[in-house]
Amino acid sequence: MTEDFYIGTYTKRISRGIYRVSVDTSAAKLTDCEWLASAGSPTYIAKSKAQRLYVINKKETDGQTQGGLIIYDMTDKKPRAIQQVLNPGSSPAYVAVDEQRQLVYTANYHTAAVTVYKIAENGSLTQADQIVDNDPVGPAPEQADGPHPHFADLTPDGRLVVCDLGSDKVYVYDVADDGKLSGVSTVDLPAGYGPRHIVFDAAKGVAYLVGELSSNVATLDYDAQSGTFTVKSIVHTIPDDWKTHNGAAAIRLSADGKFVYVSNRGHNSITVLAAGDDGTLTTVQRISTEGDFPRDFNWTADQSFVLVVNQNSDNASLYQRDAATGKLTLVQKDFMVPEGVSVLPA
Repeated sequence: MTEDFYIGTYTKRISRGIYRVSVDTSAAKLTDCEWLASAGSPTYIAKSKAQRLYVINKKETDGQTQGGLIIYDMTDKKPRAIQQVLNPGSSPAYVAVDEQRQLVYTANYHTAAVTVYKIAENGSLTQADQIVDNDPVGPAPEQADGPHPHFADLTPDGRLVVCDLGSDKVYVYDVADDGKLSGVSTVDLPAGYGPRHIVFDAAKGVAYLVGELSSNVATLDYDAQSGTFTVKSIVHTIPDDWKTHNGAAAIRLSADGKFVYVSNRGHNSITVLAAGDDGTLTTVQRISTEGDFPRDFNWTADQSFVLVVNQNSDNASLYQRDAATGKLTLVQKDFMVPEGVSVLPA
């Protein structure tokens, strides 16, 4: 059986935009890295049930930078561009689709803006709301130039959660059907934590928050009734004696809620953590990604294989996953993927 993945990339060196990579689960190997569509550094991609891709896009015109989204219709064999939504300044870092309300959210690391768009019937977007963070920032050098929202996506109960790497805060908003946001709560992380991405275990009532700057994962209790977080515990993703640079990146939670996975850029590894019944995390494995700067990874439908892309070394690795222990076993490395950043099941 073959499963396809969309690969978002930077287009600084050799990448041409969005790629599609296949995983042959019967043979346990990666096949066919195929160029799919053009975009300027399409670092993150979201897919709607209507078979449309909402893709981060960056454009340089007469020395001026514009950032936003390009939307592709994927109902035919060849992607068809529907619309570009561009604004002055750098492109966003994250994009997500809200199927119930037919909204799209972006988080812009550079402009500190979280933007909400309404989806029209043809898939095109119009802006519905925007908030710009102006809270005080943390002490790390990467935080000195201002707030940096890095993630905007839904909680299990349908609120919007925003992780801000610059302000060391996580924000929760109520979302009206027309896309208007209203603040619900804020939780502070330790100074220099650098919140990047978050995943939820609704059954346990917890969330796991990865800190890029601290290389930490925090377990947060989440009260869905009030929409508030409480920091419960924090663990490190890399060895305590690691002294060179590392930036924790992607975080995934297994479907059974038993294991959390984090990629480490610098240490160039995936850390596997076992999640207890109360959400407490314990490290069970650190395994090399066999390349440099692993930003993202994702799994096949049954979570038996994990595909990771290494941005700086232009390669991908494939692992088999043991559902009982959570551990990964390398089955393939050195598969060519140019400037890989994000991995999305197609």
